[in-house]
Amino acid sequence: MGSWSSRSERALATLACAAISAPAPAVLIGGLGMGFTLAAALAALPADAHVTVAELVPKVAQWAAGPLAHIHGRSLDDPRAHLAIADVHDLIAGATDRFDAILLDVDNGPDGLVHLANERLYCGWGLRAAAAALKAGGVLAVWSAYPDASFRDRLAAAGFSVEEHAIADEAEGDRHIVWLARRP
Repeated sequence: MGSWSSRSERALATLACAAISAPAPAVLIGGLGMGFTLAAALAALPADAHVTVAELVPKVAQWAAGPLAHIHGRSLDDPRAHLAIADVHDLIAGATDRFDAILLDVDNGPDGLVHLANERLYCGWGLRAAAAALKAGGVLAVWSAYPDASFRDRLAAAGFSVEEHAIADEAEGDRHIVWLARRP
């Protein structure tokens, strides 16, 4: 995690929220991190939205209220936001037709690079579980530090229509990827 570059993390939220057409949307964000995605989602969503943020590491949530409070701002105090110290996989696996959008920024890309267990989010059955957790027309948005053509194919095989967005990083000139995968 770093605070020097946040354009693509914010784009993850703004692109996904712009694709939601449901009133009072229910959104699940996988990974609190430094709060850029949450803040952007809250800025883009209506007053009647409900946003659940799943953070696996309790210390990250503690930092949000402590040494990183100047970066997080008051996003976690927003009445639309609910922080769950939980594995986003478990929230997805336990849901059916619940979310209008699921935003994943839980690793460096669509695999278990940092945490091997994250593979289960991006494999075929993990993507099908995300599709089942989404309402009809819902959006799965996935952030990545790098392109991955095979991931686009896995999303399509799981029944999603897929858009891929390359987002220029403002600090280093890297291009991060945001996939928007819509459930029919």
